[in-house]
Amino acid sequence: MPRRSEYRAAVQITRIPKAPNRIGPRQLTCKSNRKDVTITLDPADYRCSVLVAELADEWVSYLSLTQGAAGLAYHYRKSIMEFAVYADEQCVSPAGLSLATDYPDVAYLASEWWRTLPAGYRAGSVIPAMRARALRGLMKFRAQREDVLVSEGVLRLISAPHGVRAGKSTELDEFSRSEKRALIRAAWDGIRQVEDRLAKGQAMIASAGGHPDQHGWLDAGNLLWALARGELSVADVVAGLPRLSLWPVELSEYASMRTPLRPIDFRHQLVAVLVSLLYPRDADLYGFQVLLMDATGRAPEEVSGLDEADVEFTPSGVRLTMTKNRAHLVRHQVFGNSNTENAAVSGRDVAEVVQRLLTVTDRARQDCGLESKPLFLRAAARDQGRVLGITRLGDTGARETFTWWTRSHGLDLSVPVDLRRIRKSGKVEKVIAARGVISDIADDHTVETFKGHYAHGTTVHVISGHVVNQAQRSWFDAAVNGPITLDGAAVEELEDSAVLDALGITGEQAGQIIAGELDMGVTSCRDPFDSPYSKRGDLCAVAPLRCLECQNAFVLPSNLPQLLLFSDHLEQLKLRLSPPHFHAVWGQSLANLRAVLAERTAVEINAARSQIRDETLSLQLPLAARTEFDL
Repeated sequence: MPRRSEYRAAVQITRIPKAPNRIGPRQLTCKSNRKDVTITLDPADYRCSVLVAELADEWVSYLSLTQGAAGLAYHYRKSIMEFAVYADEQCVSPAGLSLATDYPDVAYLASEWWRTLPAGYRAGSVIPAMRARALRGLMKFRAQREDVLVSEGVLRLISAPHGVRAGKSTELDEFSRSEKRALIRAAWDGIRQVEDRLAKGQAMIASAGGHPDQHGWLDAGNLLWALARGELSVADVVAGLPRLSLWPVELSEYASMRTPLRPIDFRHQLVAVLVSLLYPRDADLYGFQVLLMDATGRAPEEVSGLDEADVEFTPSGVRLTMTKNRAHLVRHQVFGNSNTENAAVSGRDVAEVVQRLLTVTDRARQDCGLESKPLFLRAAARDQGRVLGITRLGDTGARETFTWWTRSHGLDLSVPVDLRRIRKSGKVEKVIAARGVISDIADDHTVETFKGHYAHGTTVHVISGHVVNQAQRSWFDAAVNGPITLDGAAVEELEDSAVLDALGITGEQAGQIIAGELDMGVTSCRDPFDSPYSKRGDLCAVAPLRCLECQNAFVLPSNLPQLLLFSDHLEQLKLRLSPPHFHAVWGQSLANLRAVLAERTAVEINAARSQIRDETLSLQLPLAARTEFDL
């Protein structure tokens, strides 16, 4: 049996500080959308509290060491909680479970939990493997410590893979072209609406009398003036407003701008409208996000995460610094304005959209109190109108979702209505423009990643089908333009120079064709020594078997008996060969032959059949062609 040191060597990476020895709740503070979030895990909620405490200690240590985001912290906590529930149900004495002892056997419970994990999720889900990987990672992290004891069973367990299949995520499809156009129109409409609303607020402030204590609490302009200058807070406005029966009609109309007036919270409704006349709301920013995602081709988090420091205007446009959190990637890119060639063609002016966003959120950036000044800031009166909250778009608590915004603009989009699909649409457009050359498209991905995330799109499938159809059409066109069929009248016109030029032959070749000097058996040939199937200067090596697939071939009325015999030959081959083999070898010749015979009249066909019988004609084929019957 391997020694303990050998198992530990398989997982040992570095020395880690001593873990705390307590059973109380564990708390972890991490970042979520650039703000601190505290996450709690209490081992006392489970009967296997000792085991949960050990895993929770590693959870806190690992996330603190790696500075993981809140999403990752929640995922690891969920893994611990699900395993704890399983251990409480399956173990006879869960209170004795510990990573330091082999009895009760934690390693066996973990391996059984991994085995049963996929049954609790939909087929192909990626979550079971993620949960198993998280639990194994925490156990491995604890095994790296020199100050704690880890059992032999756990060391054996973590020295091997967890064995849960990775699964496969369901990729989002892109928006259709019509859906994307509708989104762009709605975005511009939304931007104009918020600009008009904020301009109306500025006009009300300019025409206001002053502080409500001196100039009246029943004038919306006075209230807005006081809020804008910081003379009153939203809580002061709610507390100072008189009862609804004293309100003039104009003030009641302001309060009912967004929703019908409700006597139970009319003051809060008015405050919400006043705030919206000073600051943008959630829904006001989606239009900017849609336009910037479409113009830059970046992910939602890269666009909504922009700060003032990330924007630098240049004579030719704007330079943006965008951060992709999941990939830990920071990119700097210059986007041209409407005067540059690329923006003029595409109609996408990033500089204009950013400038208008800065104007819309100017007051919010001044009043947000944040050290960094985000571009995407929205404000709302919360806690029944008592607190003014100015937060970044994407933080928790959004009242107006992207789906709500699309419906408010009357858009009927395919589900799921997800912002990430706009980025997918941009990628597919690049696929179309580059004609499917992925190496030219995957500018911010590896080729493998691009194939996994974007090569499944409906539009890509349509374009692929178009390419296949185009290739087939070229093949069929080449087949139709294979042999040149001449009837009796056309043969008589071969002396005309214009006809000769159209056919691409000389007068000498025409004479040889008419005299039968270039007869190859099934058809005639313009030049047997210039065959596409043989080296130039050598006699055609495939005549007459491939004459019906060659553009050098001429079909004359005199060739009709041999063509009929060749047709009979191919029909017999169809009975002797497997369909795939026959189609691969003779399918094109048969298709062209049928097209040639279809141009002959029934009288000509009957006369040729009579000639075959009267002259006892036979098909003139090379002896090697007969071996086909033995296949």
